[in-house]
Amino acid sequence: MSNTPSPLPEDRIPVIVGVGEITDRPKEIADGLEPLALLEQALRRAEADSGGKLLGDIGSLDIVNFLSWRYRDPEKLLAARLGIQPAHLYYGPVGGESPIRYLHEAAKRIARGECSVAAVCGAEAQSTATKAERAKIDLPWTPFAHDVEEPKRGAAFQKPMAVKLGVFRPITVYPLYESATSAHWGQTPREAMAESGELWSTYSKVASENPNAWLKRRFTPEEITTPTPDNRLIAWPYNKLMVANPTVNMGAAVLLTSLAKAKAAGIPADRIIHIWGGASAEEPRDYLVRDQFYESHPQNAVLKAVMNLVEGDGKKFDAIELYSCFPVVPKMARRTLGLGPDVQPTVTGGLTFFGAPLNTYMTHAACAMVRKLRGGAKLGLLYGQGGFVTKHHGLVLSPQAPQHALAQDSSVQAEADCRKGAVPEFVTEASGKGKVESFTVLYGRGGEIEHGVVMLRTAADARALARVPANDSATLAHLTNMDRTPVGTLGDIVTAEDGVLEWRVG
Repeated sequence: MSNTPSPLPEDRIPVIVGVGEITDRPKEIADGLEPLALLEQALRRAEADSGGKLLGDIGSLDIVNFLSWRYRDPEKLLAARLGIQPAHLYYGPVGGESPIRYLHEAAKRIARGECSVAAVCGAEAQSTATKAERAKIDLPWTPFAHDVEEPKRGAAFQKPMAVKLGVFRPITVYPLYESATSAHWGQTPREAMAESGELWSTYSKVASENPNAWLKRRFTPEEITTPTPDNRLIAWPYNKLMVANPTVNMGAAVLLTSLAKAKAAGIPADRIIHIWGGASAEEPRDYLVRDQFYESHPQNAVLKAVMNLVEGDGKKFDAIELYSCFPVVPKMARRTLGLGPDVQPTVTGGLTFFGAPLNTYMTHAACAMVRKLRGGAKLGLLYGQGGFVTKHHGLVLSPQAPQHALAQDSSVQAEADCRKGAVPEFVTEASGKGKVESFTVLYGRGGEIEHGVVMLRTAADARALARVPANDSATLAHLTNMDRTPVGTLGDIVTAEDGVLEWRVG
């Protein structure tokens, strides 16, 4: 009896056949394209890229959440623009991993026979929207839907004390992971910063060669890590050139179909990219109820699952996109994948340099990955992440057909959850000694320190957040010492007049 897998029916093999991108740089603000127009343009470019006539047959349409403009039922508006009525029509919630999730789910629909053509698209016009607001220009766009509720973001899921101390936004939460991971890996802050600079410089080089990138300039590691008036410190240890750049106008779309339909449409074999499979898992939205901050169990579970699709070896991937909102994310990911500091972490250019159209960067990454695989790469990994190291999704692509049908169950949540340790109680009242679990320092626009924030473990091993006032220069100097991490050090917990805990080095 042969062990050779039986051939898969070609009408149940999902493939990517078209990708489209648009970067809009209007000479006049009022000429800027609104997100809906960017979506339509990207989809029409994806159809042209495929060489087939597929838009009219779209049975599944997913739109990545956008924040630069608000529409009522944008998925219906886009379908009407395209003259289609897909059975699956979805406009999703906030999340940087969502483009990868939508691609994976669309592929599963094709594999189940629910549709033969699917599209995933996203767009933002934050650059134009911001300029118009500042210049008090009314844009000739679809009227802003004021009665549509703004989507829930970071602060909605966090404890009041995190909001009060300012550690409820990505730029102020990811530094907590940066400090905890580098200490866990035995790095001094200076060594961790050097790794971030080298990594980000690599991203910038790829962006400088990507015609769709917003910043087409290569930056040296020193330019990235050195604070200047144009590269100000935002939240220790991150400067402006180390964080995502959302002020862009961009759209991207990916067109999927079945292998049978691709062949029937006359799409050449060298344009077709196969979806092998992937995995997803997530953390609690409230980051303060996690067991620790030096690794992410869902991230590890997702990356190990995608490695299992390629014989358990991260080095098998010859094209990689590691989500890059902040340096700590790809630094964690490349270690789990078993890759060294010389990793080539991107085919796109990263959220700082390519640009960060908020939730839809990974749609652009999927477009860049398809081009890379068409150009000769054999195995591609797309790893997207959302929230505060919260939601994780990985997807494996290849020009080669998979040996097995696409798995319908791709959650590795159980694997992630079983590795979770005890979660300490969170307290807002404490005294005595407190040990630093992680920390950051928040800066104003002029480079002045606003205050430090320390995540502590109390004598009873509870978790607390404490402030370090801007005038406590000794404690702030202890936190920002580049040659010795403050993680693990003890200090005194006191209660300030406003009832907030404060911490000072002992």
